[in-house]
Amino acid sequence: MPKKPLVIVTRKLPDAIETRMRELFETELNLDDAPMTREQLGEAVKRADVLVPTVTDRIDSAVLAHAGPNLRLIANFGTGVDHIDVATARQRAITVTNTPGVLTEDTADMTMALILAVPRRLREGIAMVEKGEWTGWSPTHLLGHRIWGKRLGIVGMGRIGTAVARRAKAFGLQIHYHNRHRVAAQVEEELEATYWESLDQMLARMDIISVNCPHTPATFHLLSARRLKLLQPHAYIVNTARGEVIDENALTRMLAKEEIAGAGLDVFEHEPAVNPKLLALPNVVLLPHMGSATIEGRMDMGEKVIINIKTFVDGHTPPDRVIPAML
Repeated sequence: MPKKPLVIVTRKLPDAIETRMRELFETELNLDDAPMTREQLGEAVKRADVLVPTVTDRIDSAVLAHAGPNLRLIANFGTGVDHIDVATARQRAITVTNTPGVLTEDTADMTMALILAVPRRLREGIAMVEKGEWTGWSPTHLLGHRIWGKRLGIVGMGRIGTAVARRAKAFGLQIHYHNRHRVAAQVEEELEATYWESLDQMLARMDIISVNCPHTPATFHLLSARRLKLLQPHAYIVNTARGEVIDENALTRMLAKEEIAGAGLDVFEHEPAVNPKLLALPNVVLLPHMGSATIEGRMDMGEKVIINIKTFVDGHTPPDRVIPAML
């Protein structure tokens, strides 16, 4: 790879990150910030030495089939790599990196915000004030539920799930979790967390469910229609991970029938499309995939991308290399 590789960036990044990339590499930026079409992605992988995509870019086997001989690195701007065919990239000797760790606290903050917002009916309250329908305080007006003392079931106890648990414990929630592997004993002790090997058993006993696992083939519709029906009618579900982890149609039907109490969703199964039936429900809080949207987080992501590219260009294994076995 040349000392100044051609780096193609698919979306607008923070100015300071773009400036540093221009200093270090031969960089093509997307100043309009419009998502690239599949044809444009195919042209980009044909010319680039390094591609810097984001979650909005589907880098599948069909796109990678257009990859030119110089493409050796896909330095993803983001933690999740479910939009990249990592196995095909590896077969074509293309290294894939991501930006783990830097979004943990931001996403955990947003998760906690939704855990608070949904049971306390914030969406309904905001709408009432904005529409001029609020006529004053009443003892029985917009009664929600306290979260203190409730059981929180975390699906995916990785970095973000653990950060959510720490926040939730401070709010008086009892921590339960399901994970591929049990966390270290000292973490369980610190959080006073209860491990459930069976996801089904945990779901049936919780007051609030927080989805914090990545989207992989193994987690697609992990919360299926069958599993969602295990939830108790008073339960709430919050998802700041990936929309594909939940069967969104089944969730929408259950919310409409009040078979569960409510939901807080920052991600959707067919982004940026949102199920119109969800939009009409009063017992949901819907956000536009903004869980990681802080200035500090975006800067940290960009710096990780630069480190991964620079390390790779210098002939070393980048610190955040992703391999299929990790997924």
